[in-house]
Amino acid sequence: MDVVNRDSVEEFITKDGSAIREILAPANSSLKAQSLAQATLRPGQSTEKHLHVRAEEVYYVLKGRGLMEIDQEKQDVSPGDGIAIAPGSEHRLTNTGEENLVFCAAAHRLIPMKTQ
Repeated sequence: MDVVNRDSVEEFITKDGSAIREILAPANSSLKAQSLAQATLRPGQSTEKHLHVRAEEVYYVLKGRGLMEIDQEKQDVSPGDGIAIAPGSEHRLTNTGEENLVFCAAAHRLIPMKTQ
């Protein structure tokens, strides 16, 4: 059993300036193909627009307000919103509020099925 408390994981700053705590990942648990992180964006800050070729991702907003962009679609998000991001979808989250935007990000790398 792997139980990792968020506060026991060191925060790091990504190249876009967001603060990340990787709560569960292959590096610190028995997980092989998924991860769970908490991220914080300061007011006006955005994640870098990016995509994951072989991974599904889910964001869950805990605190604050933002604008989620997936490919050409944009939608306002707030606490309690879950966001599904399909593999290959270019995405970015921007903090549009006056307080920190805090969200969890869970990614699952797709593993090809073995052929028989």
